[in-house]
Amino acid sequence: MSRRSAFALIGIIALVLLGTQVGYRRPAEAPAPAAAWDGRYFPNIPLTSHDGRQLRFYDDLIAGKVVLVNFIFTSCGDTCPLETARLRQVQKILGQRVGRDIHFYSISIDPLHDTPEVLRAYAERFQVGPGWLFLTGDQDQINGLRERMGLLAQGDDPAVLKQHNLSLIVGNQATGQWMKVSPFENPWILADKLANSLRNWQDAAEPGRDYAKAPAIRPPSSGEQLFRTRCSACHTLGAQPGELASLRSLGPDLAGVTRQRDRAWLARWIREPDRLLAEKDPLAISLYERYDRVAMPNLRLAEADVEALLAYLEGAEEGARPVSAP
Repeated sequence: MSRRSAFALIGIIALVLLGTQVGYRRPAEAPAPAAAWDGRYFPNIPLTSHDGRQLRFYDDLIAGKVVLVNFIFTSCGDTCPLETARLRQVQKILGQRVGRDIHFYSISIDPLHDTPEVLRAYAERFQVGPGWLFLTGDQDQINGLRERMGLLAQGDDPAVLKQHNLSLIVGNQATGQWMKVSPFENPWILADKLANSLRNWQDAAEPGRDYAKAPAIRPPSSGEQLFRTRCSACHTLGAQPGELASLRSLGPDLAGVTRQRDRAWLARWIREPDRLLAEKDPLAISLYERYDRVAMPNLRLAEADVEALLAYLEGAEEGARPVSAP
């Protein structure tokens, strides 16, 4: 070893010993940073639930919990009813876990209209079970909460209710896991996110099925995809097998509907149900009254979408039982 190399080695050893003497710590031993998704990020705004309770958003609703949060307004005639119907299916899949270790919160973006009494009537119309709270509060504070949750972008006008962000937020505040998801997702997938992936699969059962034996997946038609993502939140199509039978629809079963109804009327009902109700169409009013005054939403479908949906319903009618008349 050369003299220069020997001096360099002695210098390195001296630095290590000096670092030990003055309490030098490796980076891995440094204190962990504070959690990013705590009460310093989420506003702790006061809210009133549909059952009259006064609650704080962070302290009472999300701290340490697995939650689903969406923003609605009860006078909405299109997307909000569809979203509520879909989440009702997710709640039924999760059962008694909602309100125990998974919590649903629907917050009004129209608090001047949506009083606790209005929210309570809305929850009753959709046959919402225990553990799901509908909440109202101060307009500006709710808008601030929407912004913090990534559901009100800069430049959006919060006063334009019909253009509000349709995504919902699911998360685990304790672990800092948050994600934005579509309310039109398959209800079983939404339930799996809340019950398993956000809880790190701590309650998941041992695997008991071999994926090698799984059946091949049949690609759906455009009409079937529309039915699955839009219509199935409120309607069934014939008898439902197994666990699907528990997700009883809010609206009528649609097996045989294209034989039961005039095709032109049915196409218009799918495309613009709000106009038929406004015109006091006798059949539209009869259906509205029969199904607890839950209005058929206007899905803003194009004529090609309506035709694809009708074609799927017609193709599914072989052996289907007819729809009972209103």
